[in-house]
Amino acid sequence: MRYAIYFAPPADDRLSLTAAHWLGRDAFTGGALAWPEDPVFTPERQLALTAEPRRYGFHGTLKAPFALAPGRSEAELIAAFDEFAAETESFVVPEIALHQLGPFFALIAKEDCPPLRNLAAQAVRRFEPFRARLSEADIARRNPESLTPRQREYLAAWGYPYVFEEFQFHLTLTGPVPEEMQDLVRETLEAAFAEFIGRPLAIDTIALFAETSRGTPFTVHSLLPLGSASTRKIA
Repeated sequence: MRYAIYFAPPADDRLSLTAAHWLGRDAFTGGALAWPEDPVFTPERQLALTAEPRRYGFHGTLKAPFALAPGRSEAELIAAFDEFAAETESFVVPEIALHQLGPFFALIAKEDCPPLRNLAAQAVRRFEPFRARLSEADIARRNPESLTPRQREYLAAWGYPYVFEEFQFHLTLTGPVPEEMQDLVRETLEAAFAEFIGRPLAIDTIALFAETSRGTPFTVHSLLPLGSASTRKIA
């Protein structure tokens, strides 16, 4: 079993609902969802392009997926998650944008957002004692030969290459998109997420996601408001 610390909006948030329909799965319930029929962008094409992010659910990575270290329990992780949420103040990303990261599309913070970068750095450090060391197979899956020396260093030290100054907040919307389809995908996403692009994003919740066994879909274990651990929303 693996866990991850992610940003995710609440289940009933309009962004969550739009993204869940786009990806074809609700990470809160695990249920499949359908995207409206489109004569050009067919459901089959859409499902193929969203296969990878659909398994992870709509999220922004703070602490990448990890197995529990020997001697650590889920109960201890949940307690630490509660404390972290309670101690962390909410904030607002001034503007989000649709962006292409290589062959992938994602929603990102349009400008550097220090509170967001700090939240991710604190999550990486705070939950590191719960992370089991990566296996050689885990490291190989990250294609270390394609990483920079600093990213390889972070992968070895923190289990994920994109931390601290290498971190870029992103809410992934697609897997790799073939070059000949990128314009169509961009246009489709701009229309689908028009009410969110160019607008602020409140970072006022944090989620603990769980994967019951390697390769199965991640689901939301719990979602907490930042600044208070008094209310827990269990998926």
